[in-house]
Amino acid sequence: MKSLTIFLFLMLVPSFCLSQIKTGTFSDLEVPQKENSKPVIIHIYTSWCQVCKIEFFELNKDKDLVKLINENFHFINFEAEKMKEPIRFQGEEFNYVSNGNSGIHELVLALSKNKSQPVYPLWIILDVNGNLAEYHEGLFTPEKMKKKLDEILDF
Repeated sequence: MKSLTIFLFLMLVPSFCLSQIKTGTFSDLEVPQKENSKPVIIHIYTSWCQVCKIEFFELNKDKDLVKLINENFHFINFEAEKMKEPIRFQGEEFNYVSNGNSGIHELVLALSKNKSQPVYPLWIILDVNGNLAEYHEGLFTPEKMKKKLDEILDF
């Protein structure tokens, strides 16, 4: 009986935990998605950015937002300074650019409007055709993000 109780407890624990935004990769976008074409959210962050960490935690706490993203968008969480593998995106290849002990991925520079020093967190939202639907530097609150994503879906 005790083992059954423990088993049931372990099965139910995940349902009480925070929701999680399902993340994908850029290579997922290279596969033709005719039947499952969705807008794309690219979240660019760094490991040292405290605002990035707090923001992503707050976004994951909002169950309605997590559900909206998971059901209607492809979501890519992209660490700007640690991703060193080449990335193919929209027919081009982008590489990591080393700068001594650190560096940055060329794709971050290509997506950022501020080429000399990108602002983190950076949110790029593309429509189903790969066109820029939203560019947002800095903190994106769950309320503002829900409003923007609803606008993109209604368009």
